[in-house]
Amino acid sequence: MKQIIYRLGKVLLVLLPVAAASGITMYLVTHKPGPSQKPPTEAVQTLRVIPAPVVDLVPRAEGYGVAEPVRVWEAVSELRGRVTATHPNLQTGQLIKKDHLLLRIDPTEYRLAVARLEAAIAETRAKIAELDQNEANTRQMVAIETQSLALSQKMLERKQQAVSRNAVSRDEVDREEKNFLAQKQALQHLKNTLALIPSQRKALRAALDLNQAALEQAQIDLEKTQIHAPFDCRLADVNIEPGQFVGSGQALFKAHGIDATQINARFRMETLRHLLGNHTETQLLGPGMDTDIFRQLFAGITAKVTLQNTDWSVTWEARVDRLKESVASGTREIQVMVLVDRSYADAIPGKRPPLMPGMFCHVALTAPPRPGQVVLPRTAVHDSAVYLVGPDNRLEKKPVTLGSAQSEFVIIASGLSGKEQVVVSDPAFAIVGMKVQPVTDDALLERLKRLARAQGTTP
Repeated sequence: MKQIIYRLGKVLLVLLPVAAASGITMYLVTHKPGPSQKPPTEAVQTLRVIPAPVVDLVPRAEGYGVAEPVRVWEAVSELRGRVTATHPNLQTGQLIKKDHLLLRIDPTEYRLAVARLEAAIAETRAKIAELDQNEANTRQMVAIETQSLALSQKMLERKQQAVSRNAVSRDEVDREEKNFLAQKQALQHLKNTLALIPSQRKALRAALDLNQAALEQAQIDLEKTQIHAPFDCRLADVNIEPGQFVGSGQALFKAHGIDATQINARFRMETLRHLLGNHTETQLLGPGMDTDIFRQLFAGITAKVTLQNTDWSVTWEARVDRLKESVASGTREIQVMVLVDRSYADAIPGKRPPLMPGMFCHVALTAPPRPGQVVLPRTAVHDSAVYLVGPDNRLEKKPVTLGSAQSEFVIIASGLSGKEQVVVSDPAFAIVGMKVQPVTDDALLERLKRLARAQGTTP
């Protein structure tokens, strides 16, 4: 019995601590305080915004085109002969002043032709003078023969009267009549000679006119032996040397006028229509547009041509001249011819190049300012709607009507009055009514204003 009690005591000594520990643990677990909870907070997204600017918008259209000379002269030999002299700068790329002698063809043959014709003209004029003198002499002889014929007729009449009285013989009357007829025949011969003189004079004058025309042609040919620059130009495709024989119709070289350069710039139809505004005539815009309507529409349009390189750019003032006769194939773009006057005037070697043929240029057309226009970056518009920051910094979405679009911004025709806080960054998970933290993007706002006013725009 004692042994059983002893064993039971040992078991209790083991179980009692375990039971006490379990009880304490259960107590601590059941009486442990719960975790502290914070009140729920709303997520806030930071967004870039700008106040919708109202500006005096300068409409602008941008296009590109290749420069080409307004005047191109292709020198072609109109004569045959050997080249005896050339300009010392008759080389491709050289600048030549107006009226400078570029090339001379041997003029000997053409000078001889002029001399021969001058001699022929002098001979013909001498013959005409001789004919005039013969006419005067013949007229005098006619007058004398007329008087002589009258005397002979009187003598014949007297002898005829005398023969009736048997005062003279009949033979003497016949001889007198024969003399009268001979005198009459001589007078008629002189009159015939006078009658032929006008036709002879006409033939000589025709020969004179023919020789004079031939002389003028020969003198023209002689002048053509010297080829002068018709205007200030830059040479191209020179393929002639001194001593070379040239034939009639042979191409010698080309010359590009440097007084004006034109750029065939291409623009989308809708871009030009937005530039010109809400004119009824803009519906007629195209290659077949009437010249008067074209001048009316583009009267206030100014143009600038820019040549852009990696580290520099050059700009020229230009003017809109005309529309090309056709649209660009493939793109169906309107081709506007823009002219730059005196494109070589301000050229500085190594710093500012002239506007040369083949240069690919940016062309900007600007119209008169349109006041009170609301503009926004293109990225701020989402499916004809914009996000705004409303009262209590809550996100709102508002539909707008879009006007014309430029390269980096659009015009808001209606829907905004200006100064609204417009979201310009793309809001991730945009939910209307969500809380946002607006941050004004001053740099973007200033850039947008400069672009809208056509200030500092780069091609």
